[in-house]
Amino acid sequence: MKTTEVNTDYGISEMLDTLGIKPINKGACTGTKWFETSGEILESHSSSDGEKIASVTQATASDYEKIISTAQNAFLQWRMLPAPARGEIVRQIGDALRKYKEPLGKLVSYEMGKIYQEGLGEVQEMIDICDFAVGLSRQLYGLTMHSERPKHRMYEQWHPLGIVGVISAFNFPVAVWSWNAMLALVCGDVVVWKPSSKVPLCAIAVLNIVSDVLKKNNVPEGVLNLVVASSKHVGDNFLKDHRVALISATGSTRMGKRVGELVGARLGKSILELGGNNAIIISENADLDLALRAVLFGAVGTAGQRCTSTRRLIIHESVYENFRDKLVNAYGHISIGHPLQQGTLVGPLIDKDAVANFKAAIERVKSEGGKIIYGGELLSGEDYESGCYVFPSIAEVKKNLPIVCDETFAPLLYLMKYKTMEEAIALHNDVPQGLSSSIFTRNILEAEKFLSVEGSDCGIANVNIGTSGAEIGGAFGGEKETGGGRESGSDSWKQYMRRQTNTINYSTDLPLAQGIKFTV
Repeated sequence: MKTTEVNTDYGISEMLDTLGIKPINKGACTGTKWFETSGEILESHSSSDGEKIASVTQATASDYEKIISTAQNAFLQWRMLPAPARGEIVRQIGDALRKYKEPLGKLVSYEMGKIYQEGLGEVQEMIDICDFAVGLSRQLYGLTMHSERPKHRMYEQWHPLGIVGVISAFNFPVAVWSWNAMLALVCGDVVVWKPSSKVPLCAIAVLNIVSDVLKKNNVPEGVLNLVVASSKHVGDNFLKDHRVALISATGSTRMGKRVGELVGARLGKSILELGGNNAIIISENADLDLALRAVLFGAVGTAGQRCTSTRRLIIHESVYENFRDKLVNAYGHISIGHPLQQGTLVGPLIDKDAVANFKAAIERVKSEGGKIIYGGELLSGEDYESGCYVFPSIAEVKKNLPIVCDETFAPLLYLMKYKTMEEAIALHNDVPQGLSSSIFTRNILEAEKFLSVEGSDCGIANVNIGTSGAEIGGAFGGEKETGGGRESGSDSWKQYMRRQTNTINYSTDLPLAQGIKFTV
């Protein structure tokens, strides 16, 4: 492990000024107007150095009601704007994000703890999804079907749903919102965003950026809304609200089950992006150096706090020791430190609760028969006074132990051996989660088997790339306890719209389907 030379001058004050972040910020916005919120004060501290960044006066239940009412009225106007015109506004949002990419990326890094390169990458995801949505605004296609009845035409079309609620997690404080919001906008929906209380300033900065675009285009108040509020004010009431047509929630499986239960009880729609327990199979036919690079980013990137982070390595017994030794050696050269410091590869965990969970997982590994072969400890010293820095850790296990089947949201990687590809796939699939997966092999038969119906049971399956770092062009999401939702690319836009089947009779007769005769 390496520590980076500390530089305390990161331009934090200038960055906050540029993004319009004040010492105390309002916690509710209708896109073009900020509310004078009066809820409890929420302080945002950086896990990088423990420093207080700024505070937010949270929204209350009455603020929530105002936002929902405003959003309802905005939807009646927004849905009437042609989709390409909605796409033009999204295009301008993308351009505004380009302008503020560096300061917003820095705020993401400082408030959340991911390294600056990843902060910039997250903002780039927002820009990319804007570009995708602009093109999509001219491709909201329906289908035409041949009718069995003469002189009838049958087709389907898509209409906007209404209000889309977005609940985002701390690990991607801005990108996941954009995956949902930009698609929802071009589909004709309006959006109410409830961000993680661990990273509220990122959300406020985004609304500051977006607000200028909305005002310039005379977009109705209430199209893009933000509510920073404790769950006692905006929690179950948000999920139970019949006025909210769709809830898209990112977070833990436990949280997702609660969302699914409450939204489902009212027969509402939900998109759930939940836990991942992602594995890479490393075949005896793998390019080990290529696999090593992929494993390093997948396992320690974002300090293991991605839903697509690599959690498990299933390695063929013939290359196991060789790859294990390469991996341990590489871990020894990972630079850990302040996420804004040049050269840092691993920053802190989000908070001390996450550190406690990491420590508890390390002890469970030992108690269940696993062996920690690297890391397993906290970093100490003046450069790590926030108490949120840990050593990326590696554990050897003989199979999917109970702890292995749980998702530890931290840089803890499990290694296990296999003999046959059938055994490897069985180990791979034998966990409750099913988000991302990968195999490293130069054998086409192994690759195709992994991608086939008898292979990976995940929503994402890769060959010779890691589990982390999905592109926005493909639908993102997973199966089993990952929730089954899909966001971002492909035809995910259909979730933000309602399908309608239409039949037009252009004759003077009234033939019935299935040849039914009904005469009086």
